[in-house]
Order: sequence, then C-alpha cells, then structure tokens
Amino acid sequence: MYRFLLSRQWVITTIVALALIPVMIKLGFWQLHRHESRVARNDRIGHSLAAAPVPVSELTRPGRPVPGEDIWRRVTASGTYDTKGEVVVRMRTDDEGKPGYWVLTPLVLDDGKAVLVNRGWIPANGAQTQFPDVPAAPSGKVTITGRLKADEQPGEGVKDTKGLPPRQIMLINSERQAAQLHRPLLGGYVELAEAVGKDQPQTVAPPDHSSIGPHMAYAIQWWLFSAFVPVGWFILVRRERRDRAAAAAAEAAETETASAEAAEAGTRA
Repeated sequence: MYRFLLSRQWVITTIVALALIPVMIKLGFWQLHRHESRVARNDRIGHSLAAAPVPVSELTRPGRPVPGEDIWRRVTASGTYDTKGEVVVRMRTDDEGKPGYWVLTPLVLDDGKAVLVNRGWIPANGAQTQFPDVPAAPSGKVTITGRLKADEQPGEGVKDTKGLPPRQIMLINSERQAAQLHRPLLGGYVELAEAVGKDQPQTVAPPDHSSIGPHMAYAIQWWLFSAFVPVGWFILVRRERRDRAAAAAAEAAETETASAEAAEAGTRA
C-alpha cells in the first residue's frame, strides 16, 4: 500500500523534510535570541537614560573603551571648547534622513584632559570638499549634559573612507583624535542632549528603546513552518496513495472491460 515510499523520489523527499525540521527549529531559536537581545538592549538603554547624570570622568578614561553597561548613560562635563580641534563627521543624517554632518568639538576639562562632544547635526549645503559653515561653539566655561557613547570602529556600519578633506572624518574615535590633537582624550564621546546657547547644531535625538522589532514573530513563523513540514509530508503521502489507488482501479477497470470485450468477441465467433 505504501511501498512507493521506498522509491528514490520519496526517499529524497522524506530526507529533505526530516532535515528541514531541526533547521527551522534552530532558526526559530535564533530569532528568539535576537528578540531577547533586543529587549535586553532596550532595558539597558532605558535604565541608562533614566539614571541620574554623573561626571563623565567617573565612567571613562583615556585609552579605555566605554563599558557596555555605561553606553547611553547620562553624563555631565564642565570645561571650555577647543574650537581649533573641531572636526565634522561626514555622512550623518537628521531625524528626517537629510544628509549632513555631525559637529565634533573637544571639551577641555579642568584637569587638562578632554572629551569629544557631538554638538549635533548640520546640513550639507555646500561642497563636501570644503569645511562647512559650523555654528560657533559657546565661548568660556560651559557645563554640558549628554549621553555617553562608545568609540566607533571600522566595520560597524560606517565606511572608513581615507583621503578626506582637512577637518573631516568618517568615524568618531577618541584614540584617532587624540593622536591628531596631541592631547589625552577620554574614551568614547558625549552626545549632547541639550544645546548650550543659541543658533547651535541640531541635537541628536535619543535612541528609540521602545520597539522590539519583528524577531519574536519570525521565531513563531519558523516554528510553525517546522510543524507544517510533517503535516505537509503526510498530506502528500495520502494524496499519492489516493492517486495510485485511483490509477490502479482505472487500470483494473480497463483490463476487465478489455477481457469482457474479448470474451464477447470470442462467443460471437
């Protein structure tokens, strides 16, 4: 009745079906882990943004990466802006996706160290081979509040282009800028939360930590697919058995009709 399952076609089909089930289950758990990572990231960002701000020098040191648990922490810093060391970061967009620059200005602290401050976004209105018109940083001593970010590294989604015009960079990296400025810089940088003074660059919006993405839905889909595989296999087997039975019955009927016609012809003869 089911001897057709031993045919080459059905053996291959069964093996493929059996192989798909664990693969789909594994893909479902992969999406589940991505969902859990996203939720944990959102919780970490929300906790960091809700925490009371602390002096930036308590969380980072020159030449040290920013610990993962301190990324997005609100920090404060007091000092004077070093406009001579100011650069712009290319290929950055505002909240509406318009191209432009981030303005990166070192803030010299009271102890002589400095921290890079992303003062915000400006549009790319002129030729990108020239340094754009940048709103002047506030003069004198200022106190800022912002979000601590980690240094950007090549291969993390931003192309590290070489041979850029003077005072233009692609990545925000404290070690690179420290070598250019010949001054110790705290690891990472501060993303300004509130502009100090008038006519300043547009501050960067805080990260969205409410969206969990589609990963849980994808996980459920993969697990449903894995459940559909044996169901689909069973349906195909039943259909094949039914089709073969119908074909056999039709063949038997044709044989019986042919035999009857032959017998009738013999009787007439």
